[in-house]
Amino acid sequence: MVTLLATQLTGCAALRSDQPQDSALQPLGREAFNQRIDELALSLESQCDTSPLLDSQQRQAQRMTADVREIGSLLRKLNDNVDNLTLAAPQIVPTGTQQPVAAELCSQENSPSGNKTLVGRSEWIGLPHLGTSLKARIDSGANTASLSATEITPFERDGEDWVRFKLALNDNDEVVESAQKEAFEAPVERRVKVLQATGEDSRPVISLLVILGPIRQHAEFTLNDRTHLNFPVLLGRRFLLDIALIDVAESYLHERPEFSGGTPADQTVNAPSSDMDTNDD
Repeated sequence: MVTLLATQLTGCAALRSDQPQDSALQPLGREAFNQRIDELALSLESQCDTSPLLDSQQRQAQRMTADVREIGSLLRKLNDNVDNLTLAAPQIVPTGTQQPVAAELCSQENSPSGNKTLVGRSEWIGLPHLGTSLKARIDSGANTASLSATEITPFERDGEDWVRFKLALNDNDEVVESAQKEAFEAPVERRVKVLQATGEDSRPVISLLVILGPIRQHAEFTLNDRTHLNFPVLLGRRFLLDIALIDVAESYLHERPEFSGGTPADQTVNAPSSDMDTNDD
């Protein structure tokens, strides 16, 4: 019986190491022996009973973790559904404003001008990079824009092609005085070849920001001397594409952009005689 109990004790758990051990075992009487065996049996039973309890607690914790993950997944799906419903929900417009809005949209769709800016055959344009405004002829027959320039000198900067130039203007051209004397520099976007009676000419093309009424857009300008023409600037269809319409019966529909040192816009004289374009290109 003693051997059987010892085997069971070692199978469930080790004996507590903190219990005092006698250096020399004392013989026990039957009553003391039975009492000792009962104590050991109770201790073993209590230690073995904790294992199922721990297993039960671990399984419960695993179930709770799985439940939390499932709830989190459901919440994320619900949030996604709410976001989708919010995006798909139609905007509620007061009944009194539905018809005017619809009429306005239909009017814009049926209108050939749409949101395009109406410009005249000649307009004031602002060139912030040059710090001045100039008169420009608007011509859908021309492809690119052109700027009257002189002393055109190509050079290289950081391995890139650049050009230095001055504005070529007539005495009656209105311009900010400082811009008339200043030498400007700009990177060369490309070069174009022009066939003339005297032969082939290569002109540099630069990009400049143009201000025309509400329009703020970059345009590519070829640099060449236009002093023999009526306008120092020509704007072609590449600049006008999708943003402007030309009314050839009108001119200077938009105010001249003002720059420091220039004549105030309300003092500008837009002489009809200067709008003649029979000699322009």
